[in-house]
Amino acid sequence: MTPRTCADTPPLDAILARYPAEESSLIQVLQEVQRAYRYLPCDALTAVAQALHVPLSRVVSVATFYRAFAHRPQGRMIVKVCTGTACHIRGAGLLLESLERRLGVGPGETTEDLGFTLQTVNCVGACAMAPVVIAGEHYHGHARRAGLDRILNNGGGR
Repeated sequence: MTPRTCADTPPLDAILARYPAEESSLIQVLQEVQRAYRYLPCDALTAVAQALHVPLSRVVSVATFYRAFAHRPQGRMIVKVCTGTACHIRGAGLLLESLERRLGVGPGETTEDLGFTLQTVNCVGACAMAPVVIAGEHYHGHARRAGLDRILNNGGGR
């Protein structure tokens, strides 16, 4: 599957139309662009710079400073494994290994079909539910290897 570019989809103009053409809009615009494309395509960064009258170097600087912004296509579902102390002690490493085998990718990588992106996070603040796997927007506490297929197949929902 080939990643989409701004030329392939219409949302960029609609996103830009919702914000004042000024630098103060930059982070909000980049967040919306990422939601629309699941990453920040290079041509989108150029278009954002032009529309907001901001140097491209500034747009790239902001886009690369924040870890929340992706620069490669992300999967339709982002799967995060908490690796904080409580989760680590309660088996997050085993969950991560199982997900790596199941998805065929390592942390920070996306499956070839763009179905899943696997990530690790240092702490999600849910230590009482350790270990925690976040699939999409859904938190799965007390996660076990036996339940990973259900989490992935359910689209992250309960």
